[in-house]
Amino acid sequence: MKATIALTAAAALAAKASAACFSQRLGYPCCSGNEVVYTDNVGKWGVENGNWCGIADAPAQATCWSLSQGYPCCSSSNAEVWYTDASGKWGVENGDWCGIPTGTTGGSTGGSTGGGNVTPSNEQYTISGNPFKGVEFYINPYYVEEVDGAIAQMTDSSLIAKAEKMKTYSNAIWLDTIKNMQSWLESNLQGAQSQHQSSGKDILTVFVVYDLPGRDCHALASNGELLANDGDLARYKSEYIDVIEGHLKTYKSQPVVLIVEPDSLANLVTNLESTPACADSEKYYLEGHAYLIKKLGVLPHVAMYLDIGHAFWLGWDDNREKAGKVYAKVISSGAPGNVRGFTDNVSNYTPWEDPTLSRGPDTEWNPCPDEKRYLEAISKDFKSAGIKSVYFVSDSSRNGKKVDRKHPGEWCNQTGVGVGARPQASPVSGMDYLDAFYWIKPLGESDGTSDESAARFDGYCGHETAMKPAPEAGQWFQKHFEQGIKNANPPL
Repeated sequence: MKATIALTAAAALAAKASAACFSQRLGYPCCSGNEVVYTDNVGKWGVENGNWCGIADAPAQATCWSLSQGYPCCSSSNAEVWYTDASGKWGVENGDWCGIPTGTTGGSTGGSTGGGNVTPSNEQYTISGNPFKGVEFYINPYYVEEVDGAIAQMTDSSLIAKAEKMKTYSNAIWLDTIKNMQSWLESNLQGAQSQHQSSGKDILTVFVVYDLPGRDCHALASNGELLANDGDLARYKSEYIDVIEGHLKTYKSQPVVLIVEPDSLANLVTNLESTPACADSEKYYLEGHAYLIKKLGVLPHVAMYLDIGHAFWLGWDDNREKAGKVYAKVISSGAPGNVRGFTDNVSNYTPWEDPTLSRGPDTEWNPCPDEKRYLEAISKDFKSAGIKSVYFVSDSSRNGKKVDRKHPGEWCNQTGVGVGARPQASPVSGMDYLDAFYWIKPLGESDGTSDESAARFDGYCGHETAMKPAPEAGQWFQKHFEQGIKNANPPL
């Protein structure tokens, strides 16, 4: 390979070591033993610590043509070609060279499984109505691993039992950087297809699309990798959305829900005038949404939900009226793509119902002081604004117990947290526009660091009711997780 883009030998060896067995590409660990519990067209599977694992001698891994040269196989036969030589076509994943599978069987040029890949089905799944209904929810293997790590730090048997139950519930997979999207999207689509092949049921996977240029313009703790400029918008389109589109077109036999860019459009409703970073990001938020809706909203097995903040963000009458206009404009800009509906309370703590609150000074005269009243009101506003498909997914991962916050706008690592209603379709009688309660923000993953010297420190994470010390956003926060499962409502 050309010296200008060649990797070091050390990096190649590291890449080879990291691909020790086929299941790592599907988001599952390698087994330490070799007891076979299940075999599918991917390889042989075992169970360790309550989790599926791949047995390292799976034949699919041995046929990858690039392994003999010290490089792993790329995760997809559709990977971008960076270089071609006599051996074959080369791609780059996670900063390492990888061999692109040829799709042929036998020989030294690679197997049809692509180093452990599930062969995509040609069947086309079509979502009709509520995508959460009549399906089995995919279990996020990364979260299972996180919870296993949390259990290893516990000694209380009752707490361990609650944590074990957490592993049985589905939550969303966050594609919050280009690298994480490359690592997690296809591997979990393959995992869902494998789960379908073993159970015979349709498997719904939920992903959070979260990498807009200038992301989270009104906060610091969750700022993204892409800046609000034309060059990074081009990257967002070509390196992020286009790649997502390609994988979704390949794995079309199972339903997928996309939670789209939390906090972005809500910031355009309320923070354009007060926050210069939001004014700078407006163009890129609008163009980014238009592009992704056009690309992903036409896929029949995909349902998209745009984020609408929460009750104490857009709940006031004037905010809801303005939101109707903003969201109607965004959706029309993405034609012919479709949007199923909207998601509320993502990564927040607002209770589903709070009968102790009403419109008055304690709520700053908000007529919607809980998520139920918020959705009841905004559903009417959105329909009045001309939006045709108005359905909701409400994040119930951390609102089971009313938290200790002194102001309902507090959002960072709140004390008193409790996991809420379990993921379920059509959970409330008489609210046919509520598609699901679902755990979008995984309990235990931090909202942001409390370290005031950190570059991404946000003042909200230093407030009185924010639990401390807290790690960076997305990193595991053991104390917050333990409090959340202790306060679970309903109890675990």
